[in-house]
Amino acid sequence: MANNNKIIVPLDVPTQEQAIALVEKLPQVTFWKVGLELFVSTGSGILTILKERQKRIFLDLKFHDIPNTVAGACRAAGRYGVDLVTIHATAGRKALQEAKMALAEGAAASGYSPPKLIAITLLTSLNSRDLAFDLKIPLELPEYALQMALLAQEAGLDGAVCSPQEVSQLRQTCGDRFLLVCPGVRPKWAEAGDQQRNLTPAEAIQAGADYLVIGRPITAAPDPVAAFERICDEI
Repeated sequence: MANNNKIIVPLDVPTQEQAIALVEKLPQVTFWKVGLELFVSTGSGILTILKERQKRIFLDLKFHDIPNTVAGACRAAGRYGVDLVTIHATAGRKALQEAKMALAEGAAASGYSPPKLIAITLLTSLNSRDLAFDLKIPLELPEYALQMALLAQEAGLDGAVCSPQEVSQLRQTCGDRFLLVCPGVRPKWAEAGDQQRNLTPAEAIQAGADYLVIGRPITAAPDPVAAFERICDEI
């Protein structure tokens, strides 16, 4: 089970009770993701519970606003003692820089080490056609994801969220110290769901991912513990 710390499992449920039940069902999981649904539904209480159980926390709220607003949100997020926080790279350089500083300020005020701030390059539910026709972005998708990651790196962020299909290029260009977190990871025996740009867990790790976000193949499996252990073995 040496690879269990590379897998982040989302708590994509609407209530704190369901979240706790999932955490208790999967004691082997050391790293949990708290996203928009759970945080908006229940507030920060689940973060306290996860901290008490000595779990690592990926607070995936994908901040995207003007610099002053994202800085305020990041300052507040820093006080929770979480490990990873997300912001959209498209918020722009100034917002990214101010968010990074504010996150450290919030953490210091509460006696925590600063969380890693990582940028969303492009949501993994989007594909090349969406980028060109709906968002009117003239770059090819891999180039766009790379440019967003480079913007984040230049702004002082710790890493990026990208699909596994872009991770190899980002690792090569951004270097080994830049954290790469990959959703859109699906074992061959699991359904793709709404992820458009996916690889298997083993392929994503080999391509250079630091962490894999894997939800439904584990949480919706008939035996979630067995599914989690199977993925750990595969990587």
